[in-house]
Amino acid sequence: MLKQPDIIAAIATPPGKGGVGIVRISGKNLAPIAKTILGGLPTPRLAQLTNFSDAQGEIIDQGLVLYFPAPHSYTGEDVLELQGHGGPAIMNLLLGACLACGARMAQPGEFTLRAFLNQKLDLVQAESVADIIEASTSQAARCAVRSLQGRFSETIEGLVQSLISLRMLIEATLDFPEEEIEGMHNAAVNNQLSAIKTQLDDVLSSAHQGHLLQEGIKAVLVGEPNVGKSSLLNQLAEDDVAIVTEIPGTTRDSIQKTITLAGIPVHIIDTAGLRETSDIVERKGIERTQVAIKNADLLIRLTDLSRDAADDTNEALQAFSMDKPHINVFNKIDLVDQVPKVETHENTVNVYLSAKTGAGVELLREQILHAAGWQTGQAGEGLFMARQRHLEALEHTRTHLNRASEHSKNETEWVLLAEELRLAQDALSSITGRFTADDLLGEIFSRFCIGK
Repeated sequence: MLKQPDIIAAIATPPGKGGVGIVRISGKNLAPIAKTILGGLPTPRLAQLTNFSDAQGEIIDQGLVLYFPAPHSYTGEDVLELQGHGGPAIMNLLLGACLACGARMAQPGEFTLRAFLNQKLDLVQAESVADIIEASTSQAARCAVRSLQGRFSETIEGLVQSLISLRMLIEATLDFPEEEIEGMHNAAVNNQLSAIKTQLDDVLSSAHQGHLLQEGIKAVLVGEPNVGKSSLLNQLAEDDVAIVTEIPGTTRDSIQKTITLAGIPVHIIDTAGLRETSDIVERKGIERTQVAIKNADLLIRLTDLSRDAADDTNEALQAFSMDKPHINVFNKIDLVDQVPKVETHENTVNVYLSAKTGAGVELLREQILHAAGWQTGQAGEGLFMARQRHLEALEHTRTHLNRASEHSKNETEWVLLAEELRLAQDALSSITGRFTADDLLGEIFSRFCIGK
């Protein structure tokens, strides 16, 4: 619980003009503020029409007020919500009146931080509040709501309980070696560990998919000038985003467009053509292309089928990184009388299409999803909105469980087995916030919007 927290206040609606604006206040004993601004504390959980006044008794606005006494509120503290007309001037006057009465400006995410510290939400649920606000697709929003409702937390807690049960038996065996504990032998331990690892793999798979829904992927179009990168961007975006001409080097700067594939945000970046050039502006564009390649999740390399074999001897193309996931696109099949198709050779995927006519572009969309790791069959109710820290914690858990499996084969190493199981449990518990450093909390909540 928070110790003698300040009273905080903030405008909880987006900046700009709107029909309604909300000022939210949270803290202990809001009666003095309520008396000045409202004339007294309103009836709990009942919307009431009232005047909002400043410290001099001047009426600022008229609107609705809602009062939620602790602990039955979002933050677990007393909460007042003042709903007035949504003009910036009115909202600032109302917020100023609250500050004049002793409240202070809330920091980003401070209302939700207090909800977490007062055990109204666990850390996963708190993060899902920001994920709901930031969701860029309807599927991402639904996934974030499931996390807010506790589905992800319940799954993690189930894994933790399985680990605790196994730890209890292992440590009881270590503490009381003279006692024979039923079922405690190498095969039984390995079977339980295997079941936990399978459960963890399922959670990781769902979390990876949820992470894609939240973050999306950066796909960068690269290739020589005039191979059709801008035309392909326009086809993928189904809009005339980039200028297309027959003149090589038309695109001199990176152009980004976000599209949605199967509910996943895909950030397509069209880049300047890779070639040797003395043009200062074009050279700057190529430098930005290299930066985009470095930051990409997926590279889409275009080749013009109507030309001779692509010249891979110049330095610009040699700098092309094949370490990242990539798709080779052979464009302009309409000029060489070929049909759209996909070829797969070991780790290489080739897509043949026409960015001019659109033939084969749907094949590329499917390959983008595949390269990103999206599994269409998992697009239902089982996904969790996962952040990078969740994935890292799950991966750490898997590492410790793999080490535990090695130690489980020999009973003389069960002390090490017990330690790896403890570390696995700690990694899992950090997801929900049971064992989370204060500096991590500060980092997480600083990314929230003010008023939430």
